[in-house]
Amino acid sequence: MRFASVAVLLLTGLAAAGPVLAQGGPIGARQHAMKAMQDQAEIGAAILKGQAPYDPAKAALMFKTFGDSIKGYASLFPPGSDKGDTKAQPAIWSDRAGFEAAIAKFEQLVAENAPKAATADGFKAAFVAVADGCRGCHQGFKAR
Repeated sequence: MRFASVAVLLLTGLAAAGPVLAQGGPIGARQHAMKAMQDQAEIGAAILKGQAPYDPAKAALMFKTFGDSIKGYASLFPPGSDKGDTKAQPAIWSDRAGFEAAIAKFEQLVAENAPKAATADGFKAAFVAVADGCRGCHQGFKAR
């Protein structure tokens, strides 16, 4: 009897988790990558606004997170992954070349600006350049 009760509880829990697990796959992976970049961008914005002190270790981690998160990002948008809890615009699939070019530009901006972020003054210019790259992709490929 006790085993049956535990089994029912486990199965009920798995059934309830189904929608959460279904959100995994490419949609969940790209949302996880974006969340990592967003968290770092918020730190960068606070530093830029003078709300947080510049910290070279935080700056290095920020640019590493941007670079790591964007690698292979286009592969997280396979055909059919436009359905579900996503803000991905149809242009990602209809203008694939433009989407991939925007990602490549962001990767380039991160690579070019990461070394500049090693100083407080360099960080400001580097962060602004990379943030502009974020906006450039979001304007055409992410729903608000």
